[in-house]
Amino acid sequence: MKKHVLLYGLGLVLCSFPLWGQVEQTAHTATEPKARNSALDKEAAAEAKPGVGKFTDLGPQVGAAAIQGSVFAKDDQGREMAYTVVRGEPAHLLGYDVQTNKLVVDLPLEKTDGVWDLAVSTDGWLYVPSASGYLFKHRPGTQQIENLGYTLPGETYLWDLAAGKDGEIFGATYPGCRVFRYHPKDGFSDVGKGPMVGGEKYVRSLVYHEKTGKIYAGVGSHAHLVELDPRTGKKTEFLPPEFKDHEFVYNMSLLAGMKGGDRLLALLTSGSENKSLVINLNTKKVEQVLGALDVRSALLSPDKKLVYYTSKGKLYTLNLAKPAEQVKEVMSTAGAITMNWSSEQGLSMITSGREIVRYNPATGKSTVAKLTVPELPIAIQSILSGPDGRIWTAGYVAGGHGVFDPATGKTITLKGLDQTEGMAVQGHLIFFGIYPHGRLYVYDTQKPWDMTKQNPKLIQQVQGQSRPFAVASAATKGTMFFGMVPEYGLLGGSLLEYDPGTDKLRDYKAVVKNQSIVALCHQENMIFGGTSVWGGIGAHPTEKEGKLFVWDATSGKKVLEMVPVPGAKAVTCLKVAPDGKLWGVAGGTLFTYSIEENKVLTRHQLYLISEERANNFVWRDAFLVMHPNGMVYGTANDELFVIDPETMEVKKLEENASLLTLGRDNRLYFRRGTHLWSYEP
Repeated sequence: MKKHVLLYGLGLVLCSFPLWGQVEQTAHTATEPKARNSALDKEAAAEAKPGVGKFTDLGPQVGAAAIQGSVFAKDDQGREMAYTVVRGEPAHLLGYDVQTNKLVVDLPLEKTDGVWDLAVSTDGWLYVPSASGYLFKHRPGTQQIENLGYTLPGETYLWDLAAGKDGEIFGATYPGCRVFRYHPKDGFSDVGKGPMVGGEKYVRSLVYHEKTGKIYAGVGSHAHLVELDPRTGKKTEFLPPEFKDHEFVYNMSLLAGMKGGDRLLALLTSGSENKSLVINLNTKKVEQVLGALDVRSALLSPDKKLVYYTSKGKLYTLNLAKPAEQVKEVMSTAGAITMNWSSEQGLSMITSGREIVRYNPATGKSTVAKLTVPELPIAIQSILSGPDGRIWTAGYVAGGHGVFDPATGKTITLKGLDQTEGMAVQGHLIFFGIYPHGRLYVYDTQKPWDMTKQNPKLIQQVQGQSRPFAVASAATKGTMFFGMVPEYGLLGGSLLEYDPGTDKLRDYKAVVKNQSIVALCHQENMIFGGTSVWGGIGAHPTEKEGKLFVWDATSGKKVLEMVPVPGAKAVTCLKVAPDGKLWGVAGGTLFTYSIEENKVLTRHQLYLISEERANNFVWRDAFLVMHPNGMVYGTANDELFVIDPETMEVKKLEENASLLTLGRDNRLYFRRGTHLWSYEP
């Protein structure tokens, strides 16, 4: 038996299954950024096993050179280095000699696709918190990295780090809303002795106050700010009530040494409406409310008078002691991920534009050095068979799209859009549902892809909504429907209808109470929708079972709502079969439904769901395809399977397979991590 990891939201579930069918990987150039030669050569493809078909590895489709966690550090010889992490599977820790800007350290981070923060301890070690729950340790300038393992049981995602005293390091976790401490002599400990706030999942931001030894933890998906004494575990909340309607205390910076007391600069997020608070740590009072700043990289000047920060492509200064003074623009630059002062160089920044920027306040002069950051393959987030027969894929977190042409075996990459959760076609148009902040786009495939000419064009950003997984064409009416998952901490996903002819978007709001819409399909003038009891991460479900609903596209009204599979918490797939019956998957159960009789006809268990797994939120799992050969193919539970519609017999074909679309060449296309695969029955 082989084990693989199945990602449900941000919860990791270990699944075991037998291997079905033969697979032989073929050669593929993974790092070529524009055109990638893929494996459609029949001689290189895997040999077909009788009754199983042919599997072909088409290689990575979407690449990115997206950097996140960054920090300046010195090696044991005093050489200044700039460290960052580039996303990928796996992500890589990159170290640059600041004097030469040359890449001198490139280390893969096992089982990790990204890192949000880096921190240097007081004894000179670089710590790396991973998106898989591991903590890594690296001595700057060396070629070694150590995986210290999981920080705390059940904590699968790490966010901010903060260096304490005497070599200790503190970290923020998900989904237990914990703060851990690590010291080489003591190992890991839960210094908060449980969640920072009961019922919350994220400690999203973290700072250490050297003067008092206290930790300040920013919490979400419902905003809280907590002072923690790591020695005693005592927790004190001090975010004023008028700010608790926000989602996250997302980022923080400590401004130490200011007159009148050290200040905490905290960024609060709420969908697209963000604000920054200036809090006096002596009084715990909010002194100022500012517009949204790049708080994570804010830095106090050496004379303690000015705050330097970046926002919307500019570096600014702000005098907190004189709020009447206007913010002053210093220079144009990409957003700073980290800032640092040095006596010789002035202000140094590592930016999201993959640059080291230096600014000398005394002279007003600046230098910009571009860093060589390798483009790495990133995970495929969604798949679509396009109107021209090409296979579209979208990248996880870093965004971007790969477009694979089965005729040539090559992939081109298209940049510009963020993480695509769902895609659908109507005529020659492709519609994209984009995370974050529920953005909808349309692309005219008959014109060049050009973000500067609004192709793709932004349709709208939907307030209070986050992830548009479900997208369906109501071809008979000529409109598009989008099913939404709401923002963090909220319940109730909207049903949206967009008319390309009039460019009008209508929001029907939450048509199923307190549930997200995660599956949509269309027949004639009826829209069939499937829901999940889970809303945005951090929201606690109030409903018990996922629903099937029917929406009349002509009247704009819901005509039916029912539970297709008792006890199932999400209906993740819906498909209309050639005979007019509706097929769907809810939980681990396949069901068929008679549209004419308004009743469920059959239920068949595809896989078992453990009690523990049943409590992990699910927005997306199953996909079904009605193949011209008369069989029904699907992916669910990280497996590819085939169903005989006459006998309803289910046969597993392949493990480690998810997402699914049918190409014009009658091949099935699915995802395996960063790789696109095809299956020819």
